[in-house]
Amino acid sequence: MTTATYNSSPLRGERGGLRVGILGAAGYTGGELIRLLINHPEAEIVFANSESNAGNLVADVHEGLLGDTDLTFTDEMPFDKVDVVFFCFGHGKSEQFLKEHEIPAHVKIIDLAQDFRLKGNHDYVYGLPEINKAKIAQCQHLANPGCFATCIQLGLLPAAKHGLIQHDVAVNAITGSTGAGQKPAATTHFSWRSDNFSVYKLFTHQHLHEICETLNTLRPADAPEVVDTLNEGFEVADDKVTIDFIPYRGDFARGIFCTEVITLDKPVDKEEVVALYKEFYKDAAFTHYSDKAIDLKQVVNTNKALVHVDVFGRKIVVTSMIDNLLKGAVGQAVQNMNIMFGLDERSGLCLKPSAF
Repeated sequence: MTTATYNSSPLRGERGGLRVGILGAAGYTGGELIRLLINHPEAEIVFANSESNAGNLVADVHEGLLGDTDLTFTDEMPFDKVDVVFFCFGHGKSEQFLKEHEIPAHVKIIDLAQDFRLKGNHDYVYGLPEINKAKIAQCQHLANPGCFATCIQLGLLPAAKHGLIQHDVAVNAITGSTGAGQKPAATTHFSWRSDNFSVYKLFTHQHLHEICETLNTLRPADAPEVVDTLNEGFEVADDKVTIDFIPYRGDFARGIFCTEVITLDKPVDKEEVVALYKEFYKDAAFTHYSDKAIDLKQVVNTNKALVHVDVFGRKIVVTSMIDNLLKGAVGQAVQNMNIMFGLDERSGLCLKPSAF
């Protein structure tokens, strides 16, 4: 394990590791984050905040943690006693929270909402380690990517870097019911979701914003601009391209499986494309290229992302997949925490997939 750079901090947990606070700890992401951190060799949870569950045992809400922790929820937020705080809020709440509360300058923030993912008047770094690891290592404030955005980008990043996105890209991705959050809704009831399949937010999913911004940052200067159709509409100039994203609701609990169809101007050899993908991800801690076709159970319950490529003449078909709660949320957040504090990037994240 690499030498930790946080030893200069006066805030040491009983085990000598990072002291962590969690806001919004009662939801799906909060529960998964607690599960990871109570087993992290370098972290100690100082507080798990939930106003509606204050005083209740964490294991009474996140029942899968029964026997693993005696931690209780609190309505307090002792920021002066932590090194890092995770925001597990719903979208739009992080920015408002920061306007109403002061967090000490030494405390690092990892925000799982979408409030600071796009470039703007803030110092948040976009937390996709496969392209921003050096910036993450130096940052104080981090915006964790969205789940669909993570899966789709990991399928497209090598192609974007090498100028292969020359025409509109067709993206189809299916997600499990946990992607909708813990609050019950008509489309998350078992009787509706089971043995069912549906489309939602056709061409209008909010993660398109961050996907387009990243692809434009990575593309060569002579490659077409990727138009954010949510901002600019669907009447696009011939010299620009779009990401035509159709999300689907699946009848399973967790995971995202995505296909991206990239059309080229002329045919390309599969071996050439595969070599680009393998080179791009050769040093990635959790994103791996698979020579074989991939299936969702290979990544569920892990922080892995798997990517596979097929080529048919001018068509490149990329399949990518992640666990939406882990690599698509808190697993990637812990990965980013490790990088931010100079820890082994894989620390606390060596998890077994639920393949059987």
